[in-house]
Amino acid sequence: MAGETVRLVLLVGAAALASGSQGDREPVYRDCVLRCEERNCSGGALKHFRSRQPIYMSLAGWTCQDDCKYECMWVTVGLYLQEGHKVPQFHGKWPFFRFLCFQEPASAVASFLNGLASLVMLCRYRTSVPASSPMYPTCVAFAWVSLNAWFWSTVFHTRDTDVTEKMDYFCASTVILHSVYLCCVRTVGLQRPAVASAFRALLLLMLTAHVSYLSLVRFDYGYNLAANVAIGLVNAAWWLTWCLRNRQRLPHVHKCIVVVLLLQGLSLLELLDFPPLFWVLDAHAIWHVSTIPVHVLFFSFLEDDSLYLLKESEAKFKLD
Repeated sequence: MAGETVRLVLLVGAAALASGSQGDREPVYRDCVLRCEERNCSGGALKHFRSRQPIYMSLAGWTCQDDCKYECMWVTVGLYLQEGHKVPQFHGKWPFFRFLCFQEPASAVASFLNGLASLVMLCRYRTSVPASSPMYPTCVAFAWVSLNAWFWSTVFHTRDTDVTEKMDYFCASTVILHSVYLCCVRTVGLQRPAVASAFRALLLLMLTAHVSYLSLVRFDYGYNLAANVAIGLVNAAWWLTWCLRNRQRLPHVHKCIVVVLLLQGLSLLELLDFPPLFWVLDAHAIWHVSTIPVHVLFFSFLEDDSLYLLKESEAKFKLD
């Protein structure tokens, strides 16, 4: 739901700074990287580096140049702290201790746990809700879209590259659009399937145009942020309006109301941008951890609602 919008806000903010932050502009950092690459990243030294590099590091795409940037980042951080200055960012990110091949261990683990929670709730949904429920195919599709997004979020926080960054962004956008479609089907499409089909085609066209522009024309972080925030706000407002109108008739919609409000409230965590605690846990990782129970609650709402719709459709069938 709106959680992907919140995540994109921080990602876009960091990416916008990636071309230059205080730390990587420091002459001591640049000189350190240059000397390290000259000393270790060519000829026999490079062969030696590759021979002693763990297999999991090479599989994750860590290069000699990346290692130089990582080591020099900590050299620069040490000098800053020694002189009593605040910790700087490097390439739009706070310095993190790398664990094995994980560039941002806490965010990677939290993304994995979000995906695991989605998988568990998908299995529970498919076990408890018959396929004949009107919302069954749409809810299952939403679960798979969410799983795919959390997979790429895990990959991105494990290793930040141009490809993993784009996949994380595009998959997050897909989740937002699919949540809007899910809301459309639930509020309008069950009574007017043609409207839902036309709206689905429109959303697919929007996603195709969005990804094509960012991939083939220009990766514009500002546009990407504005587009996703706008769709996310429409999504949250649409769900909340429908829930409030039906809260007396459908008691289980209180779960959806809580989800929408929690996601908006938890988004304030993203404003607490601070250097990682123990060089591992930052505001973004804390936000990722906090969304795990929110996903569980939303899938619980989808399960309750699908069972209600099934019971309602069976009752109508008996009357007919």
